[in-house]
Amino acid sequence: MIERAIQELGPWSWWVLGFVLLAAELIAPGVFLIWIGVAALAVGILSLMLWEVGFWTWQVQLVLFALLSVAAVLLGRRFVLSTSETTDEPLLNQRAESLVGRTAVLEKPIAEGRGRIRLDDTFWVVEGPDLPAGTRVRVVSTHGRNLTVESVTASG
Repeated sequence: MIERAIQELGPWSWWVLGFVLLAAELIAPGVFLIWIGVAALAVGILSLMLWEVGFWTWQVQLVLFALLSVAAVLLGRRFVLSTSETTDEPLLNQRAESLVGRTAVLEKPIAEGRGRIRLDDTFWVVEGPDLPAGTRVRVVSTHGRNLTVESVTASG
């Protein structure tokens, strides 16, 4: 079946696959399918040049496509990660981490290790030593959406 489809479309089958993958990247963005699409287009370019050569069978094309896909994904990932810019707002999308160091008053007492504080317009679940409501605490770390706090008087 694969051999028949490739024979009917000729070297253009790889071009079709490449453009379908690039279009799929637009529908489901994730900067992943683009690299596989580039690999398919590269095999398409080679197919245009080598279609009549005896060794250019569909099996060779698939193996080359697989190798180029892996190489393109690894190189693309490296390229995307290396172009990440440093920002003046490193905690912009890390709301809980941006609260480390802030102080607040316990809204609910910490009992059995869990309580609640209000920072700005949000209530946060806190973890720490048992403390009564109204105690001033400092956020020392985060665990997912939970904040770890300690008493301000205990830390100095």
